[in-house]
Amino acid sequence: MTLSETSPAHREDSALADLNVLRTFLAVYRAGSFTAAAAKLGLSQPTVTSQIRSLERQTSRQLFKRLPRGVEPTAFAHELATHVSSPLDALGAIGTEDGRIGARSAPVHVAGPSELLCTRVLPALAGLVANGVQLRVAQGQTEQLLDELRGGQHDLVIITRRPRGRALESFALTDEEYTLIASPTWAERIQGQGDEPVCAALRTVPLVAYAEDMPIVRRYWRTVFGKQHPPVEPALTVPNLHAVVSAVSAGAGYSVVPRAICEDHIDDGRVVEINPSTETPLNTLFLVQRPGAETNPAVARVRDTLRDAAQGW
Repeated sequence: MTLSETSPAHREDSALADLNVLRTFLAVYRAGSFTAAAAKLGLSQPTVTSQIRSLERQTSRQLFKRLPRGVEPTAFAHELATHVSSPLDALGAIGTEDGRIGARSAPVHVAGPSELLCTRVLPALAGLVANGVQLRVAQGQTEQLLDELRGGQHDLVIITRRPRGRALESFALTDEEYTLIASPTWAERIQGQGDEPVCAALRTVPLVAYAEDMPIVRRYWRTVFGKQHPPVEPALTVPNLHAVVSAVSAGAGYSVVPRAICEDHIDDGRVVEINPSTETPLNTLFLVQRPGAETNPAVARVRDTLRDAAQGW
């Protein structure tokens, strides 16, 4: 049977099947794995695999390269995604749960480091909430948040590195500055060592950290002191950076934290900056948007509000 002889009903069924295959392709492209795409689409992984293989046969092109974790789109897949993403997203935006176009926007799912959410993000977005935007906010670390974004759990995430590849759109949001802090009592002892280097004086001071491997503290030591690690192991580890600041201000010792979360403590004297004139390391924060999230107009409002607010952070 030739295409011209095919019945209208058969052509409609075929077109619908092709559309579903393209949706599956786009889900895999955006999620970076067959497993995550299957979970998002409500399909089994074998079904997703079968549909991708069918599309590869139709196009006579390989779409994805298998990796130890997930898949990597080929050059042809990038080109195909560019052509089909906008039409498919537009189709997905037609109608809402109640079947009406123009109904109230769905909640915007935002995620990032807990300390940044508390000190910067939530204050910046409070006005949008007051004007009717619904938010669902979650916390997490970079790798976890990227996996969840690809799986469709978040619309916008703030992370500490630019994501690899071209499937995710990202914006450099702001730089956070790290600073070395201690309680006033400990700071007086450290700074009272005369010509002795600060890093040597800190040998006798307890170190407070939010993780055993001390990523922020170690980076500060490499940048400022030219050493691979601080002179002591943590005397106290706590769940997050707010707890670090709380413990340091109470006299537990010293630590390195983003300056933004301890500015109030510095201003009112609860903690003291050690070596405040030293050129300290900076950490760039990136705002990443889930592909397809733009079909919800509230996502653009949240994204643009965060980018504008970040200019003053």
